[in-house]
Amino acid sequence: MYDADQAAIDAGVSSESLMDSAGAAIARHVGDRYEKRKVVVLCGPGNNGGDGFVAGRYLVEAGWDVSVALLGKKSALKGDAAKAAKTWKGKIAPLSPDAIEDAELVVDAIFGAGLSRDIEGEVRATLEAVIGRGLPVVAVDVPSGVNGDTGHVQGIAVVADLTVTFFRRKTGHTLMPGRHYSGETVVADIGIPDSALTENGARVEENHPDLWLARYPWPQLDGHKYDRGYAVVVASNPDMTGAARLAARGALRIGAGLVGIVGPAEATAINAVNVTSVMTASYANKQGFIDFISDSRRNAILLGPGNGISDSTRENVLAALALGKACVLDADALSVFRDDPETLFEALSDNCLLTPHSGEFMRLFGNPSDNSGSKLAQTREAAERCGATVLFKGADTVIAAPDGRAVINTNAPPELATAGAGDVLAGFAIGLMAQGLDSFTAASASAWLHGETARAFGPGLISEDLNETLPGVLKELKARL
Repeated sequence: MYDADQAAIDAGVSSESLMDSAGAAIARHVGDRYEKRKVVVLCGPGNNGGDGFVAGRYLVEAGWDVSVALLGKKSALKGDAAKAAKTWKGKIAPLSPDAIEDAELVVDAIFGAGLSRDIEGEVRATLEAVIGRGLPVVAVDVPSGVNGDTGHVQGIAVVADLTVTFFRRKTGHTLMPGRHYSGETVVADIGIPDSALTENGARVEENHPDLWLARYPWPQLDGHKYDRGYAVVVASNPDMTGAARLAARGALRIGAGLVGIVGPAEATAINAVNVTSVMTASYANKQGFIDFISDSRRNAILLGPGNGISDSTRENVLAALALGKACVLDADALSVFRDDPETLFEALSDNCLLTPHSGEFMRLFGNPSDNSGSKLAQTREAAERCGATVLFKGADTVIAAPDGRAVINTNAPPELATAGAGDVLAGFAIGLMAQGLDSFTAASASAWLHGETARAFGPGLISEDLNETLPGVLKELKARL
């Protein structure tokens, strides 16, 4: 953002104009969402506080009752913040719990995205008072106390009802818990040219169909089922066959031309009486498994869901990877390498996708060398280390490729925290990879469709509902073309 601001200035937009536009945008969004009431603007000593002074001025001009509380002295302000403070004609109170005594709405303009230290003293006491009174809060850029890079809370933060940020979202708006603390987040155009984004080399994007829709593998009129790929789901453990069936149906629903479940005879007997469109097959030993998946038509393999942590799971994973086919590794296919992750990493390629949750991620990758604690940094480091795409699951799913590209998925509703949802996600991914999408694009599309399908179904969701709701979401997605 420092680079983006400078790019705007280099393009002829003054820094004062940027701040004025930011303050005007804050005031506009406040006016759009709330009836007029007593507003207290909490201003910090930097440019975030300057934005707050401008927002307060615009609100007063629109007929609002506004007061300002400042951290520090007005005489200590510098640059554009000092100029903005001079345009404020009302009184300035010291920032303290007393300043919000008669507030009905708080504009939090204390600290912006660059905060890297814990909040203490009067600021902490004031935020505690805001929380204690349950006041609605509009945050400027990010809620004070939320780290704009990692999303972590630096000591304390208030959950904002609305956050107004500028030019682009920050990673702290999308990573947990920052996503939760930011509330509804809107991005205001304050005059920074789009060219600033490409000039500073940003390689993180919020997951959205615009990133991959043009490459989505819709069925073609002159195609046939083998053109759409043959995904194989491995089901090893007869006590946990449901996971494989969920994944297989997900792969079929998302468009794979053929989907088969392969496993030991006991597991196959259970699967065979529980599926119709999905084919089933069994193998007697390691060589039988290799012979089955070696068929050139079977071009994508999912291992892990319900496989069990065993020597046979480990052998199956390494055998599948040795064939060089597209692979998704989930659940037990990851945990089985917890004592020897390097063996797995050496066998992986960039045509592979790993889909760990937090426990599986730690078993494979341990503590990251990056000490910021950022999930984004952790996932990027993991992808580079293992040489494959990594989809680190959660409310803030992060997907990273070995070359440093990354997306953060933000549309997952809380209903996705249900048994089997991860198996369906893995099925979506292998289904898209069977149709020819690369691992990073398939992971991005799968994660978004997974979240959107859950959102479309709503409360009461169980994992089976995801596969049955997906066609409606795909129909809406295709209508965008």
